[in-house]
Amino acid sequence: MVSIFKLFSRLPLWLLHALGWALGWLVFIVSRPYRQRFLANIARAGYRFSQVRGAVGQAGRMTAELPRLWFGAPVPVLWPDTQAVDRANSSAQGIVFLTPHMGCFEITAQAVAQRYSERHGPLTVLYRPARKAWLTELVTVARRRPGLQAVPTNLTGVRLMIKALRQGQAVGLLPDQVPPFGMGQWAPFFGHDAYTMTLSARLAQQTGATVLLAWGERLSRGRGYVMHFRELAEPLSAQLEAAVLQVNQEMERLIRECPQQYLWGYARYKQPRQEA
Repeated sequence: MVSIFKLFSRLPLWLLHALGWALGWLVFIVSRPYRQRFLANIARAGYRFSQVRGAVGQAGRMTAELPRLWFGAPVPVLWPDTQAVDRANSSAQGIVFLTPHMGCFEITAQAVAQRYSERHGPLTVLYRPARKAWLTELVTVARRRPGLQAVPTNLTGVRLMIKALRQGQAVGLLPDQVPPFGMGQWAPFFGHDAYTMTLSARLAQQTGATVLLAWGERLSRGRGYVMHFRELAEPLSAQLEAAVLQVNQEMERLIRECPQQYLWGYARYKQPRQEA
C-alpha cells in the first residue's frame, strides 16, 4: 500500500483534486447512509444543500490529496497572517491548536511543524491507531517527519501532550472528533447534543497554554493551501463543562467561515464507542 501511495504522490495536485472531486460525488451518489448523514448534518446547522454542495467534492479531495501530502514533493502553502501564533509563542506557555474536520487538516499539522518546530520545538498531535495493520503501517510511515510527533489517543499520549505544553511547545487536536466513551461529555454542536472531547479544554486549563483555532484552506485548481489562525472570542472558561461548550461554539464559528470545506459526512452525532 505504501508503494501505491508513493506512485500516486507523483501526480500533480490539480489532478489529484480533480480525481478526488469525482470520488466525492461518486460516494455521495452511491452510498445512501453517507448521503443521509451529510444531508442531516447540514440541516442541523441550518444550511440548504445548494449552499454547501461544494463540500461533496471537497470531501473526495481530502482523500485524494493524501498521497501527495504524505510522500510527494512539497505543496504551496500561504501564510497571510501569523500574528496570533507569534503572540502565543512569545508567551512561552505552549499552544493548543484546535482544527475541526475542515479544509486540509493534514497540511495544517505539517505546515505548522515545518514552520515553527526548529525554534519552538516539535508539534505533538493525537492520532487514533487504525484497526487494520496495513493502514497503521501507512500512517506511521507517512507521519514520521521532522518537527511532528504523533502520539496515540490513550493516557500515554495525553501525558506526552501535557509534557510538551509545559515545555512551551505546541499540540494539535481535532476537537470535533467523537472520543471514546468516558473521555467526553454531551454538549450542543449546531444546536444538537454531540459527544464532545474534554481533552482540548483540560489541556489548556491544566497548563495555561494559549488556545488557537487553525485550519488549512484548500485552494482551487491545485494551487495549494492557505493557513488561517483565530484566537478565541473570549478567554477559555475555568469550568470544564462551560469550556467544552465554548470549544464547540468556536468550532461552529470557524466552520461558518467556509462551510463548503467542512466534512459534513462525518458521523459527529454518533454514540461513543466503548473501549475494550
